[in-house]
Amino acid sequence: MIDCRQIEQTLLSPFKEAMSQTPQPPQWHGEGDVLTHTRMVVDGLQSIAEYHELTPVQQQELRIAAMLHDIGKIKTTQQVGSEIFAHHHGPTGARMARQSLWQGYNLCGTPELINIRETICLLVRYHDFPHYAVVNADGALRLHKLASNGELAPDFSIRLLCLLARADMLGRVCDDRDDVIERIELCEELAQEEGCFDCPYPFSSLHTERAFLSGREVWKDQSLYDDTWGEVIMMSGLPGTGKDTWISEHYSNLPTISLDELRTRHKVLPTDNQGTIIQMAKNQAKEYLRAHQPFVWNATNLTSNRATLIELFEAYRARVRIVYLETSNDEQVRRNMGREAAVPQSVIDEMLGKTVVPERHEATRVEWHCV
Repeated sequence: MIDCRQIEQTLLSPFKEAMSQTPQPPQWHGEGDVLTHTRMVVDGLQSIAEYHELTPVQQQELRIAAMLHDIGKIKTTQQVGSEIFAHHHGPTGARMARQSLWQGYNLCGTPELINIRETICLLVRYHDFPHYAVVNADGALRLHKLASNGELAPDFSIRLLCLLARADMLGRVCDDRDDVIERIELCEELAQEEGCFDCPYPFSSLHTERAFLSGREVWKDQSLYDDTWGEVIMMSGLPGTGKDTWISEHYSNLPTISLDELRTRHKVLPTDNQGTIIQMAKNQAKEYLRAHQPFVWNATNLTSNRATLIELFEAYRARVRIVYLETSNDEQVRRNMGREAAVPQSVIDEMLGKTVVPERHEATRVEWHCV
């Protein structure tokens, strides 16, 4: 088992100076800069009794998430006049955390390591949602969507997310701290009532789960008739993780739409404009969809732009299975260099910095595999 305490000793070193120079809105953060706030959040976490009831690994995951929860403010903080904003610092921080934990600490390539890393990244990405869950019209639905990630990252839960949110408030100097902590407690109650506080809700079928989590007006305890005709496989993973090999071993009976093959055939470089290649791929996909022909969509699919493709496939009543592949950092570099057309490491580093690992609620099935 990995000892995350070793990670904690150097984790913030690359970010400390920038965090200390990143201001925060004084009305919400009277304590000052991001680094000061972060230290107070970590101390606040230690003061919460429920934190000490977690497993040792979950305690470490939560503590690391507390250390990283606001690193996204380094890149997103803007000051307009006297106002300070850090819009989308959660998702930005999650991507920064993933790259740091992946490349700096090799938290990648095994089920145990991906569970630890993605639990931390999910906590960072959504750490401020519990503040708003009970005032959002779709708060209950979003809690179910977040909780569903526990199927892929078993350590993650709404319970952990609310603990981090509470520590976040204990690390602030502001007038509304008690009010926000009360909203977090109401979020906990809502998640308990919805049956998704400690684990994903047990839907009657994958089809019902997909219908509910995609926002259709269905009751979560229904058992819907499955009117889909077949499955589209969406591959996901960095170059060199073995997507082609996986397809040949598991889906050799299905036609494959490969963006790499289309680029090679039409002499388009990965650094060129990809609009034409993507449109050709979509046109081929539509032909398969109209014919009710299952197929594989083979590309990196590492950002939230997956949603547009999934919407297209599901509009034709296909089920979508996302197959995300990951290997160790060293193995990924080795495999990529062995490719006929190796992707420059600088490009892979940039891709990793933008990566959003597929979440459970994105499709009918979502799988993480370490290869």
